[in-house]
Amino acid sequence: MKFLIVLSAVLALLAACSNDNIEPPMPEKIPEKLEIHGDVRIDNYFWLNERDNPAVIAYLDEENAYVDKVMAPYEGLQNTLFDEMKARIKQDDQSVPYKDGDYYYYYRYEEGREYPIYCRRKGSLDAAEEILLDVNVGAEGEEFYSVRGFAVSPDHGKATYGVDTQGRRFYTVHFLDLETGQLLPRRIENVTADVEWANDSETVFFTRQDPETLRSYQVYRHRLGEPGDQLVYQEDDETNSVFIERSLTGKFLFLTSAETLSTEVRYLPADKPLRDFRIFLPRQREHEYYVTDGEDRFYILSNDGATNFQVLETPLEDTSRDSWQTVVPHRENVLVEGFDVFKDHIVVEVLQDGLIQLEVVDRKTGESYQIEFDESVYTAYADDNYEYDTTWLRYVYESMTTPESTYDFNLQTREHKLIDEAEVLGGFERSNYQTERVFATATDGTSVPVSMVYRKGMEKNGRNPLLQYGYGSYGATIDPDFDPDVLSLLDRGFIFAIAHIRGGSLLGREWYYDGRQLNKKNTFTDFIDVSRFLIGQGYTSPEHLYANGGSAGGLLMGAVVNMAPELYQGVATRVPFVDVITTMLDASIPLTAGEWNEWGNPAEKEFYDYMKSYSPYDNVTEQDYPNMLVTTGLHDSQVQYWEPAKWVAKLRELKTDDNLLLLKTDMQAGHSGKTGRFQSLEDTALYYAFFLALEDIRE
Repeated sequence: MKFLIVLSAVLALLAACSNDNIEPPMPEKIPEKLEIHGDVRIDNYFWLNERDNPAVIAYLDEENAYVDKVMAPYEGLQNTLFDEMKARIKQDDQSVPYKDGDYYYYYRYEEGREYPIYCRRKGSLDAAEEILLDVNVGAEGEEFYSVRGFAVSPDHGKATYGVDTQGRRFYTVHFLDLETGQLLPRRIENVTADVEWANDSETVFFTRQDPETLRSYQVYRHRLGEPGDQLVYQEDDETNSVFIERSLTGKFLFLTSAETLSTEVRYLPADKPLRDFRIFLPRQREHEYYVTDGEDRFYILSNDGATNFQVLETPLEDTSRDSWQTVVPHRENVLVEGFDVFKDHIVVEVLQDGLIQLEVVDRKTGESYQIEFDESVYTAYADDNYEYDTTWLRYVYESMTTPESTYDFNLQTREHKLIDEAEVLGGFERSNYQTERVFATATDGTSVPVSMVYRKGMEKNGRNPLLQYGYGSYGATIDPDFDPDVLSLLDRGFIFAIAHIRGGSLLGREWYYDGRQLNKKNTFTDFIDVSRFLIGQGYTSPEHLYANGGSAGGLLMGAVVNMAPELYQGVATRVPFVDVITTMLDASIPLTAGEWNEWGNPAEKEFYDYMKSYSPYDNVTEQDYPNMLVTTGLHDSQVQYWEPAKWVAKLRELKTDDNLLLLKTDMQAGHSGKTGRFQSLEDTALYYAFFLALEDIRE
């Protein structure tokens, strides 16, 4: 019996609600008949997708008020958690400067301010500071303010950046004169923040979204001082999105059109911006390839005949597939995730046995070696490399017990220099914590990696509260990195565990294929089997096990609570994708068409039937569910707010328990939540207070 089903904290919360006559909101049921393939679904809460309906806003406001009242007894705990997490952040902090041309660029924060200040110094780090952009100034008076894509021109005289004040990821691109500090009169509105400069420092290329589906589908050219913009490419395939980037050599601009399992690249000499982009290799089904250059040749990352990808090269004058030559061959147990090309070396990021490795390849001899790391569970990645003609690689290393550490590594001598380690205030001592990786056996016999961190001295007695996190979609690898916020749980006795379930790519590309489309249920059963393993090994028990996941990880949470609700005391999920069939049938909803290769298209009966067997909203049933906290943003452009709103309403209607069910909607934010380095901690404090309340841990 599940700790007499309720903990004392839950009883206290429910009692408080009863005393104040707090009734959970319940929206009106207006049946909507949805029929396809001869199958009929009745959606009683379909009407909640009416964003401009005052009744919808009123319902969301009622849910927010309910959350505030229910969590009122733990307001002090939320404040304590917020203050605790904020106190770990060095308020007058600065990023690690990187060299680009004659300048050292960085951003810094001032005490008490939410947003970064972009700066540079010329010649050396001892030179006078130039403030380029103070984001705090623009954010004054704004409830939501996001700046992305700060990009300096090749001559270092101008910069662009995008501003979003709503959360829908439609940006206004501004042009900044770095010599005078003044904004240029030209602005480009309702576009992405994906902007790249040509070599003349007068021409930029940017991408524009479809206003309805939000798909990035057009590339424009703009020349400063000239009116209007010129469309240079439009992607008409509704499953593809486009992006543009400049190579490290500065010699080419690459325009990539991509969907889940195929890409097509075009290229343009960066010093010939008025020319047309040339196609590199026509798209082919299930061929993913990405291109950069090494001045005298192109380098390609490709999965053609190489499930885990390989690196190839080809002359600049011949990009046909027959001319490609292997540089880094395909390996069955090694996934090539990406690479950087320098004048004399290539640095390749690979996943081997579930761990990131950085491989260095000599461009002349082909000889290679791996950069060695000390810990058994960690992550590392190349970062802030802006110079092509260099022997120094900048990379970041961290683990679940080691804060983000920035190194410079000499590719010839193999010398390491620790440039910076993120400072964690508040008395953090890494020696107090321990990390490990274990393997759970899934129902079909597959071994599923689990990365964990906890305070030393933890005993496997089944009484440890444990927060299990998962994602498992799009081939995204969840790295075992350092999270200073989670210390607030660890210091209160929690274990934090990442379940590296199928649908990600930790163990290679097949790991992803085994968790997508008609194999999607492996993602859910892997997570459940990890939970059972952790319980069976004594790390925790159902009375103390909590789960968390957001966006596509929210789909995971929704499926898991339908399939195995008895395993969890509480579940928190942010912007959860839970109404799979209805969303995937509506191509007018943002990003739907581009998702068909991930989930399948339910317009085809095979995919419809499979989706219906796991779609969280369609599988809510009359049963007990764990305590649940669900959060969303009214302006979310990726998972529309009505998915979690409908899901919570249906759960309220059908669930047979008295456990907590809370829906919190941020009426000002989008998919990524609040902006600002401190404001974003408010959501984390709410999640953690929810878990701690269920554990009856108040201090």
